[in-house]
Amino acid sequence: MAKILHVISSPRGEASNSIKLGNAIIDKLKENDPGAAVTVRDLTNGPFPHMEEAHLNAFFTPVEQHTEENKAAIRHSNEAIAEIFDADIIVIGAPMYNFAISSVLKAWIDHIARAGITFRYTAEGTPEGLINGKKVYIAAATGGIYSSGDFTSADFVTPYLKTFLAFIGITDVKVIWSEGFAIPGVKETALEKAIDNITL
Repeated sequence: MAKILHVISSPRGEASNSIKLGNAIIDKLKENDPGAAVTVRDLTNGPFPHMEEAHLNAFFTPVEQHTEENKAAIRHSNEAIAEIFDADIIVIGAPMYNFAISSVLKAWIDHIARAGITFRYTAEGTPEGLINGKKVYIAAATGGIYSSGDFTSADFVTPYLKTFLAFIGITDVKVIWSEGFAIPGVKETALEKAIDNITL
């Protein structure tokens, strides 16, 4: 029985195309594994705080020396990392905002990038990811067309996510696009087309 983590980063709720696509991916996964357990981490409902001095101090203070302030500051990070290690499959909803990921998704990433826990540097100075054996599906949602054509270079969502995930050790990553939601004649069938194109 697989454990699936669904990371939501859109504040649009039921109107969100990235959430709809993420749910469709999970439905497809559950067709193959009906007993799969799903955990939802909605980053817009009680969002992770943006990185501040208190968080960095907690990250770089040995656990045995943590003060109550350190423990409070590191709580979000510890919870997020535990969810990732516990999951077999991670579905990340990634709507494009101004060519990049949402600020809540970036905050989540900042809290899971922990030296010595999710990555380390070798003696040669090479980064090594410490999270292994995970499969990630990125449910990308965009107003324009960025998976092909003239505007692929303006996509800072999927290259960034794939680079970061590889940095922490996750290289089995599949991007599923739902795009063209701002284009007349395309938006009407964009989500249906994306769902039809889901392959696991």
